[in-house]
Formats: sequence, C-alpha cells, structure tokens
Amino acid sequence: MNEKEIIDIEQTCMANTYSKRPVVIVKGRGATLWDVNGQEYIDCMGAYGVCVVGHSHPRVVDAIQQQAASLIACHSSLYNDARSTFLKKIVDVTPKELNKAFLANSGTETVEAAIKLARKHTGKTEIIAFMGGYHGKTFGSLSATWNKRYRTPFEPLVPGFKHVPYGRPERVKAAVTDETAAILVEPIQGEGGIKVPPNGFLGELREICDAKGALLICDEVQTGLGRTGRFFASEHFNVVPDVMCLAKAVGGGVPIGVMVAKEEVMASLKLGDHSSTFGGNPLTCAAASAAVDVVVEERLHERAASLGTYFMAKLKELQEKYRLVREVRGMGLMIGMEFRFDVYNLILGALKQGVLVLDAGRNVLRFLPPLVISKDQLNRVIEVLDAVIGEEERARVRR
Repeated sequence: MNEKEIIDIEQTCMANTYSKRPVVIVKGRGATLWDVNGQEYIDCMGAYGVCVVGHSHPRVVDAIQQQAASLIACHSSLYNDARSTFLKKIVDVTPKELNKAFLANSGTETVEAAIKLARKHTGKTEIIAFMGGYHGKTFGSLSATWNKRYRTPFEPLVPGFKHVPYGRPERVKAAVTDETAAILVEPIQGEGGIKVPPNGFLGELREICDAKGALLICDEVQTGLGRTGRFFASEHFNVVPDVMCLAKAVGGGVPIGVMVAKEEVMASLKLGDHSSTFGGNPLTCAAASAAVDVVVEERLHERAASLGTYFMAKLKELQEKYRLVREVRGMGLMIGMEFRFDVYNLILGALKQGVLVLDAGRNVLRFLPPLVISKDQLNRVIEVLDAVIGEEERARVRR
C-alpha cells in the first residue's frame, strides 16, 4: 500500500483517539526510522519511551523468532520456561527488597494492580496522587491521573483519590489520613512536563508512608530500565518503594507490564484476587528477557547518563540563544525543553527535517530517544532544533 492508502484506512477504520503526525513509519533500526517513501528520521520519541534498546534490536528479534517457533501462548496457570527465565532476570535487576512480580500487558494495568494491592494489604481505601501526574487511562489509573482533560468526560471515577502538589511534602503530610492506603508517585513526572522532584522529596514520602502504615508506590513505567541514567529513577534518590510499576522499555518493543513488590506486601494477594489472560505469555517474556540482557550487558543506563549530560548541555546552549526557551530539565535521556508557547509547530517543523520529537503538555518538547542513539544523531537533532526554533522566533518578531 502507498502512503495515502495507509492513511485513508487508519482514518476510516481506527477510533479517532490519537493525535496523528503526518508520516507513515514502516521500518526501524536502532534510533532510526523510515517512512513508506524511504525518508529517514532520527527517533527522539522512542514509541513514547518504549524503545530503550532501539528498534528491532537483533537480540530481541532473535528471541521473538525462536520463541514463536516453539510456543506463543501459555496461561500463567501453567508453568513455563520463558516466563521463569524472565522473572529471574527482572527480580535480579530491581532492588533486592522487591522480589515478587505480577506480569501484565501495559503500564496502566500495573498501576491498577498496584492500587488493588495497596487496598488489600492495608485494608484502607485512600490513594494520594500528585498534580501533574500521569498513570494511565483505565478507571483506577485514570482516577490517579491529574489532567482534567482525561478525567472529566468519564466521571464519576473511582472514589478515594486525592491530588496534592508535586514536590511539596508538607502538603502530602496534610493530605494523609488514617485511611491512606498508598502514595502513588512518578519519580520524575513524564506527561506532566518532565518534572524532576526537589532533593529529598521521595525520601520524605518514604518517611510519611512508614509513619502512617501506607505503601509507597513508584510508577516507573516511563522512567524504568535505564532511561534516566540508573536502572530505575528512584535509585537517584536512594529510595526503595514498597511497590514499583514497570512497562514500556521492559519488553524491548513488545507489550508488557510488570508490578514488583516486597514479598510481605505481595502476599496479600490470594488466589483469584488478580489475573491476566495474556500476562506472562512466553513470547513477551522471551522478548523482555532479551531486552533486560541488552540493557545490562551493554550498560545502556550508563550510556543514557553520559549522552544525556551531553545532550542537555547542547539544549541549554539553545536556551541561552533563544528567548522563547524557558527551561531545559530532566535526567539521563528523559529530557524536557519548556517554551513560552505551544510547541506543535516545532514538532511539525522538526518532522519535516527528519527528527521525531514528543510533547509533554502544550509547551514542552519531550525527548525519549532509544538509549543506543549516537552522539552524531544527537548533534543532528540540535541542528534541526536550532533551525526550527530560530524560524519560530523570527516569525514571532515579524508579527
């Protein structure tokens, strides 16, 4: 099919729930994508943070092919070798206290599981979440998500959720009650604009939870598996949560969700309390095992740290050059560039010059490239941003 045919079919047959870029992607390798016309793009979207090991990493592809030829589906009521291999690998890389896992299919499912686990373990119902936070769009996770644009059309949502300002421990203390089951937090807010918390914030949340008998749940769906320069963003703050939610990067491009928890916490879930038909299927587990191996053996978290420092410094040079740029912030290769206006035109301008970038709110460019991206590719991204920001600034001066 040609470009027009593909676009026409999606517009005709697919629910209109995504804001589409005018490009048809058909191939990817590493941090490079190609469209149906053969045009090449540097990928700083990373499928919304999924592709930490790059597109179609040979080890992930090989693992999928071998497992598909052997066994694709196996419900978790039966034991399976691919599943047990992955469980061992994921438990080995998470903090040692988090040694029990529940396997699902997406990030929002892991948050749903974590909410249920918190309520079951504590016998309480209240969940404290944060303004600017994003945890998914199914009903439990949507109730924890802050953006009213996502929430309002589907109210009433699940009761028992409170939202407090991010980075304000005194407001958290004021909101916590004897009925608080958990505090649910992103160590770095993603959709909320790449917000890095102030020093000590996560540690204070840990202390609040310990004092009140509540669980600390870290949503590392976007930050996990090397993205921020450590395996998990909570490690930057020397905090071990009671529950951690993972997805996106873990599957090497294949859908997966993993909730890991302390053994005494996970023990609260009894037979039949929670399950997933596809959770822990062999195909996904084989891909995820390969992805974890790649991150560990190629030390991609260290690569994210060094390249992130370099890239952020280059972005800050653009901040100094252009008055339209308000701030550059982030950790590793999870970076936000805040502007004084809506960034949609910048996204389209960069796309036309072969660079794919995300937004995080109306006025923030978000960069979540594969951790295998090269310095040369990052330099090209800077060249393109320099051009499109400069063009936008000149256009605004002329108005």
